Amino acid sequence: MLTLKDIVVVRDKKTILQIGDFRLEEGERLAVIGPNGAGKSTFLKVLALLETPTAGEIFFRGDKVTGQNSLTFRRRMAVVFQEPLLLNTTVFNNVAQGMHFRGIAGVDRQRRVDYWLDRFGITALRNRKPLHLSGGEAQRVSLARAFVLEPEVIFLDEPFSALDFSTRLELLEDLGTQLANTGSTTVFVTHDFNEIPYLTDNVAVIDAGAIVYKGGLKSLLAGEVAVPAVQRFLRPFKMSGQLLV
Repeated sequence: MLTLKDIVVVRDKKTILQIGDFRLEEGERLAVIGPNGAGKSTFLKVLALLETPTAGEIFFRGDKVTGQNSLTFRRRMAVVFQEPLLLNTTVFNNVAQGMHFRGIAGVDRQRRVDYWLDRFGITALRNRKPLHLSGGEAQRVSLARAFVLEPEVIFLDEPFSALDFSTRLELLEDLGTQLANTGSTTVFVTHDFNEIPYLTDNVAVIDAGAIVYKGGLKSLLAGEVAVPAVQRFLRPFKMSGQLLV
């Protein structure tokens, strides 16, 4: 579905990301982990066509992404960030926002918004404004706003990191259910190993701007991956007992 070839991102004369060859398959759900500053968010932004790489090529369903067609492809995707970034209007209007730009209106818009408000358990909040939402409620609105667009790919950039444990757990369970039901292709950036099993068993580890491992989470945690960068990243989690998976 999405292919990167010889991607390089340079900022202030420093190479932030360098990906030789990467392919995201249709229906794949991929968790992206790695140390702080490793390039995880930059990788997601390049994949989501939110950042133009310094060099390299991106292909979406076999078509090369260019400056002329990138917006067309980007409208077939959705991104959920750590901060919900809601407008100062009702929950209903926030969820419906993206459909306006896609020319979806009337009964179809009403039906789709109602459906995803229900799926994420926020129907009762439909007339509430962001100022009166908890962090978990606001992130549910952000997720509903992404799913209502029926995107071909969903990108999640640490969407639960600012939430308390119980709220995060509830949202992970709900999100895992919706991803399983829709079969959505998903890229999920996280710093918490314990979030991954709710969404996928497929993991990519990024270190110093490069993908050093892509495969199963169980193999990674079982010590079957003899990649020094991976072992360095895992060591503090194992020593501190933070790994619950």
